[in-house]
Amino acid sequence: MILAVSAPPASAADGSDVTFTNGGVTLHGSVVAPPGGTKLPGLVMVHGSGEHSREDYRDQAEAFARQGIATLIYDKRTEGYSQFSRSYSTLADDALAAVEALRKRPEVDPSRVGVWGLSEGGWVAPLTASRSADVAFVVTLGANGVEPSRQQAWAIENQLRRLGMDGSMVRMASSTMMRQLVGGGVFPEAYYDPVPVLKSLRQPVLGLWGAKDVLTPPGEAVRIFQESLAHYTLRVFPDAQHQLRRTTDGYDKLPGYAPGYLESVGTWVHDLPAASSADAPPAQDRQSTSVTPLAWYESTWLQLAVLAFLLVAFGFGLRRGTRRLGVTGLLTVVGFLGVDVLIQVTMGRSLGPVVLGRPLPWLALQLLAVGTVAATIATAVTWWRHRTPRLGVTLAGGVVFVPWALYWGLLGI
Repeated sequence: MILAVSAPPASAADGSDVTFTNGGVTLHGSVVAPPGGTKLPGLVMVHGSGEHSREDYRDQAEAFARQGIATLIYDKRTEGYSQFSRSYSTLADDALAAVEALRKRPEVDPSRVGVWGLSEGGWVAPLTASRSADVAFVVTLGANGVEPSRQQAWAIENQLRRLGMDGSMVRMASSTMMRQLVGGGVFPEAYYDPVPVLKSLRQPVLGLWGAKDVLTPPGEAVRIFQESLAHYTLRVFPDAQHQLRRTTDGYDKLPGYAPGYLESVGTWVHDLPAASSADAPPAQDRQSTSVTPLAWYESTWLQLAVLAFLLVAFGFGLRRGTRRLGVTGLLTVVGFLGVDVLIQVTMGRSLGPVVLGRPLPWLALQLLAVGTVAATIATAVTWWRHRTPRLGVTLAGGVVFVPWALYWGLLGI
């Protein structure tokens, strides 16, 4: 069945503002539905990661309403959700509370209410459906079949390689840095495995991906969904990015959504086809890889202790006659911390020109690291001749610096 998209524009149904509660937190939303509709299928839209309000999804909700679907959009919780703290279980219960609110609407058929989830919502929406048979179906956009940490590492490497970076810089950012963030507890839900939830679902699932998605590994996701789900329709849009916006390379956003996306959702929600079907998985330049847990010698506390020792030892050297080692060591350590922050905040976009696969700040840090090693050797020779404790403190910093710099890629190629 093909639904006409030239139907009269949708408007908010009478009494469209809704509230619902989960865990003592009251959430606010709106129902967008065609005026005068009855026995409509319903759709709750579940957010992607980060802060979102209902307005971020209103354009799509209105498009679905023009196709005869009552859609609930809501403001995402801020309590208990941040960059460093979040629970997919809590978000799923928020969505389930929204489903119950939509099912009570007089214009909605309570037996035909489902959930729609984008990106992070692609983990949350299936989890919501797994908790209640009241959820009739699931729609996902840019959903992952892999763990969040694995997805993020893949996305970081994509971004850095797009900027022309390669080698130790990329390995540090997409592997070592990611593993430290996870091990330090600042990457919530890092090892959430979506597969058991997908295997438990008995509701029909519509999975949609852009073939040029650079945030979610789309080829892997299509294969995992097909292998895990009992009842599915999986579609790939060739010139679309993560949010199914039109794109040329996966990074830019051209006006409008991928042709056929909005209509596909409307048609599928009304029909809920009995037979499963899937497009071929899109090609990926490379596969994602697991983010392995830290070994004991990589623990966050040990890394912080080493960092503090290096700062103290090299700072001591500035005043105790080993200035060359003190200066190069301090510049390398402090500079590395700055570059590390820039990578996390800007995904490498603020690191300037790239030479030989390295942004200039990283190349400078690597040269400083080599200079620190040379200064350590020179200090060791001096210490051997004089055996003074004040030289020994800074020399110890230089000795510890070598494995530290190797670990973080500063002495890598």
